[in-house]
Amino acid sequence: MQFIDLKTQYRLIQDDVKARIDRVLEHGQYIMGPEVEELEAALATFVGARHCIGLSSGTDALLAALMALEIGRGDEVITTPFTFIATGEMIALLGIRPVFVDIDPVTYNLDPNRIEAAITGRTRAIMPVSLYGQCADMDAIQAIATAHRLPVIEDAAQSFGASYNGRHSCNLSTIGCTSFFPAKPLGAYGDAGACFTNDADLAKRIKEIRNHGQDRRYHHPRLGLNGRLDTLQAAILLSKLQLFPDEVEARSRLGARYSELLQERGAHSSASTEESPVLTPFITPHRTSVFAQYTIQLEQRELVSEALARDGIPTAVHYPIPLNEQPVFQSSIGQCPTPVSDRIAQRVLSLPMHPYLTDADQIRIADAVARATGLRL
Repeated sequence: MQFIDLKTQYRLIQDDVKARIDRVLEHGQYIMGPEVEELEAALATFVGARHCIGLSSGTDALLAALMALEIGRGDEVITTPFTFIATGEMIALLGIRPVFVDIDPVTYNLDPNRIEAAITGRTRAIMPVSLYGQCADMDAIQAIATAHRLPVIEDAAQSFGASYNGRHSCNLSTIGCTSFFPAKPLGAYGDAGACFTNDADLAKRIKEIRNHGQDRRYHHPRLGLNGRLDTLQAAILLSKLQLFPDEVEARSRLGARYSELLQERGAHSSASTEESPVLTPFITPHRTSVFAQYTIQLEQRELVSEALARDGIPTAVHYPIPLNEQPVFQSSIGQCPTPVSDRIAQRVLSLPMHPYLTDADQIRIADAVARATGLRL
């Protein structure tokens, strides 16, 4: 069993992928070829944003967003400690101080109730992460940001395709940033990413930043980076985008099915107050998740993971060490207590998740989890 199955998807689109790659090879515009602009238009339409700017990775998308907002050395950005390193890394790389605020124990996303206490005179932005495929509470976060005149950057690396109160992830804030890393819900065959915004001036800045800060050839009004999206990756994403709406529906259905199977065996939702050896994800009403990961909570994670491995079922941990516990961020420790992040980081375990899981696969996995954790079969 594979943790993420990319081969089945490829077999469905291989002729189209090969044809699109051949077109790029024929026209030879490997950097900023026509497929990049075509993809940007398609992604902007999908999300409902006015502007999409393709970038070389989700990490560079975060960096370009911060640079476009002219946030830099000595400033502070509020974010979550329970995420991949790139979120805090891009903040710190610009000399900005990441301020880690604890998460909601039910959704694992940045807790809006804790943000205001962390705002100081140096705060320049809030960067929530839409973790595991479900959007953070963006309306509550945006209300705080508006009251303090702060921009919001959604790190939507895991939530492209998810919805929040009828709107799409990446179109919920000042700038939305996503990743098209191969394992993401919409993945390229290499690194790729994008920024989304409804602000024409910010879009112009990000376009300049991704191409060494130039607004025209050899004219550089700002510092930038080599953050361009490769034409080949754009071509591949255009092909995969045809399948994406159906895959989003499949992910939602499969996530719900996982929870149903586990709860039939005695697990409870993370929103439940009842005792259970296994907690399943809780999807907040009026939101959808693309389940970039299907992640449960449990005790004795290592023993359970080993037991599943013996049954031929791969697992992963996203993420075992909160960012404020990472050696590189030691200077940020002591700002805000993060007991929820600390606890959940010790308990989360991700199960195989992709749009092509079969019901038999999910039953097999749920049964294996039940055996390993003492749930009833």
